[in-house]
Amino acid sequence: MTIKNLPGGPFQGRPLVAALAIAALMLAAANLRGGLVVVGPLVVEIREALDINASAFSLLTTLPLICFGVVSICVPWLTRRWAPQQLAIVGLLVISAGVSLRLLEQFPLVILGTLLLGSAIAVLNVLIPGLVKAFFPRQVGLMTGLYSVTLSLGAGLGVYLAVPLMEQFGSWRYPVALWALLPLFCLLFWLPMLRVRGVGRPSNPVRVSLWRDKTAWAITLYMGLQSFYFYSMATWLPKILLESGLDAHQAGTATALINLVSIPFNLFVPIMAARMKDQRVLVLATFAASFTGVAGLWWQPAAAPLLWASLIGMGCGSSLSLALSFFVLRAANTAQATALSAMAQSIGYLLAALGPFSLGLLRDISGAWQWALAAMLALQLFQSGFGWMAARPVNVVPDQER
Repeated sequence: MTIKNLPGGPFQGRPLVAALAIAALMLAAANLRGGLVVVGPLVVEIREALDINASAFSLLTTLPLICFGVVSICVPWLTRRWAPQQLAIVGLLVISAGVSLRLLEQFPLVILGTLLLGSAIAVLNVLIPGLVKAFFPRQVGLMTGLYSVTLSLGAGLGVYLAVPLMEQFGSWRYPVALWALLPLFCLLFWLPMLRVRGVGRPSNPVRVSLWRDKTAWAITLYMGLQSFYFYSMATWLPKILLESGLDAHQAGTATALINLVSIPFNLFVPIMAARMKDQRVLVLATFAASFTGVAGLWWQPAAAPLLWASLIGMGCGSSLSLALSFFVLRAANTAQATALSAMAQSIGYLLAALGPFSLGLLRDISGAWQWALAAMLALQLFQSGFGWMAARPVNVVPDQER
């Protein structure tokens, strides 16, 4: 279906404005990970410039996840006072300010920038699923897929461009500065969105609470466990493979496959999910890929590392896309989608922040990775169970309507 023929929503018969809205959503998504992950490949140079140890540097990646969890729950309150487009514009400005502070040599200011960056991304994380439903109510599968792909590509570009840009310009600040400028470019596409009719602050804003709804809790825990799984695997897979006898190049290639393989699943799983009333078959297929990949690592990590990593990437891409799809498919309107997104991402990212630490602790206690991987296999069973409940064709019911 072409943009010209997009049915429903505020862009009916306005293909150019629809194209502008798609560009605005995708460019915002591209900015939600790059400014965070760019510091990873630059760890040595940044630690030397700031004169900090490894523990202090880890705050640059851990604090944003905590911000995701804490700030996400506040977004529905914000949307009752300001239009989501206004919040998106402010969020992009704060992302730019946060990344800019991370360019400085005073570590307290770097931490302040990290907190601003994580908080702004948290707001946009929650807003975008609701905006997808508001802008394109009959194309939620396609738009969710494109959003998920762009999110992954933004993260991939952040990592991929870091070292080449540093080598080209002679300083680690140049690749970081790129992610302070890109949000400002996005404003060119978001400012016209302020004039979109029918998508703004509601005239009679009502607080939507979903804390008593079983489906909302199933989606929340599915989101949380998939985040726990992804961040744990992304953090520890290289170490697991190195300890199994692989060299650094092999371990790095296998780890890169997680993001690479996930991209087509980011796109097509939401499209398939939107065409189904019941998504339980997708939950089972996602579980099979993830469980087999982790089981392979538990059994013989060096036997087929590329296969295990590819299966993990299939599972990670599919489960993230399913979780994002549930935010829209199980909600009756934009307010419910935003409330569900806030609830799921708040608890989900707090669980994600515990993932790498928990697996590392199990590894230290047991002296090997088998117990940590066995725990991941058990969590996959729980994740699939919550996914099974979330995938039923049942909409969430706000507490006020019970």
